[in-house]
Amino acid sequence: MAERAPQLAADGASDPKRVLTADDVRRATTRMAHEILERNRGLDGVVLLGVRTGGVWLAERLAAEIERIERAVPVGSIDASLYRDDIGLRPVVPAGRSDIPTDLDGAIVVLVDDVLFTGRTVRAALDAVADYGRPQAVQLAVMVDRGHRELPIRPDFVGKNLPTSRDEEVQVGPDEVIIVPAPPSEGELIR
Repeated sequence: MAERAPQLAADGASDPKRVLTADDVRRATTRMAHEILERNRGLDGVVLLGVRTGGVWLAERLAAEIERIERAVPVGSIDASLYRDDIGLRPVVPAGRSDIPTDLDGAIVVLVDDVLFTGRTVRAALDAVADYGRPQAVQLAVMVDRGHRELPIRPDFVGKNLPTSRDEEVQVGPDEVIIVPAPPSEGELIR
């Protein structure tokens, strides 16, 4: 059977393309939780930090799954918005307060985010983590790695590798992962 071509909406944009269902997201989260436990040989010194805002729900889901498998793990969040390298290029709106549940000195910090794209948010999160202490190691868990890296950053735990084009946007949530056309940039709106 032939694959159906995407439908165009009234504004000319194509319909969202669902790439993961709620069950797929749940299975990927369970797998990533097992990988975190295996890689670290348990939970001694491990703390999960969700990158605000998209990584917070995933960090909480991973923590719940890890607790179901083994035991509770400290989980918190980190706001990297003031550490971004594009502050002069776009307005900066803090995403929320960082919530660091334990001392990070000597800890194994697992940074958690929903989508890894250019790597710039992760770089900013690494700078933010450094302000709270000197971890033994920092690992990265993402639900979607979409490529297009601009910095030498690679995730340790990935729910789904999802090749995309730059004119697409990946939206990740607990119930699905979809690809939609990226909104036009400000330069494109002026033309």
